[in-house]
Amino acid sequence: MEEAPALTPQVYWAQRHKELYLRVGLSDVQNPDISIKDNALHFKAQGHGAKGENTYEFKLEFLEPVKPQPVHRLTHRQVTITVKKEDSTWWHRLTKQEKRPVFLSPDFDRWLEESDAEMELKAKEEERINKVHVESRRPKDPFAHLKKGYLFMYNLVQFLGFSWVFVNMTVRLFILGQDSFYDTFHTMADMLYFCQMLAVLEIINPLLGLVKTGVIPAVIQVCGRNLVLFVIFGTLEEMQSRAVVFFVFYAWSSVEIFRYPFYMLSSIDTEWKLLTWLRYTVWIPLYPLGGLAEVVAVIQAIPIFNETGRFSISLPNSLNFSISFSFFLTIYVFITFFGLYINFRHLYIQRRRRLGTVKRKMN
Repeated sequence: MEEAPALTPQVYWAQRHKELYLRVGLSDVQNPDISIKDNALHFKAQGHGAKGENTYEFKLEFLEPVKPQPVHRLTHRQVTITVKKEDSTWWHRLTKQEKRPVFLSPDFDRWLEESDAEMELKAKEEERINKVHVESRRPKDPFAHLKKGYLFMYNLVQFLGFSWVFVNMTVRLFILGQDSFYDTFHTMADMLYFCQMLAVLEIINPLLGLVKTGVIPAVIQVCGRNLVLFVIFGTLEEMQSRAVVFFVFYAWSSVEIFRYPFYMLSSIDTEWKLLTWLRYTVWIPLYPLGGLAEVVAVIQAIPIFNETGRFSISLPNSLNFSISFSFFLTIYVFITFFGLYINFRHLYIQRRRRLGTVKRKMN
């Protein structure tokens, strides 16, 4: 039996001086086989075309040399292919053969005549020159490199500090198991003291315009953490041997080992996509866990402050009226949830801007 002739999809083409654009009229295509060999484009894919759901293929031998790395993009309705020309020239036809293949048609949505393409090219060049002129007129900051160096070193130091905490806590957990929970403060507190005192700069930096970020989220995070670290854990020996210290410190360090290297690289205009994704994703489970651990620590400390009267304020009056610090902590617990909401919202907006949102297409 003779083999059935291969099915050919409808293909539309257009060009610019440096590129060729092909649009293949196939829908629901997945994993197409697209390559350029011997200056000819080879296409084969399973998709839905004029003959229904089938395998479609075609071959186009180009008129002039092209680069052998085609770039394609899939959508629900079609496949688009971009091919770079070896030389920036205008072709009078697409294929080497003079007679145009029956499945090939001009893409009038992108079609330009040579004169129009030259005008488009000229307009882009003028836009680029104008952009260069505008940027050259902007006053250069003489301290730009100093600022970048300062931000790089700040984030590097914080990264190293929190990495030391995270690695040591992880190793101790594997070696000692649950016993490592109860001496976390005595082994990790000094490094956390250093990092959290240094973190006050995260409030100062945006106030000075060194970084473009909100001041309020930084104030909420830094002040909240420092209250838990210096007041709850630092002044109450009864709290220092409790397991909640481990969970608070571990949640903090788990977030920061991704946040600080991200900002460290950003300060020198460098980005690693995986690190960006981690920085704007790991907070989703870790911030609620860290916030919950902080709330538990405050709730456990309230009876101790209430019993000892530490930090309570006595007013000089005949009624001997006083303001209990434990009352302040009770109010703080409720305020904490509002602060967490503000930070969650801030981080969610940042994540949406950096990573975008995945839109589901309805069939």
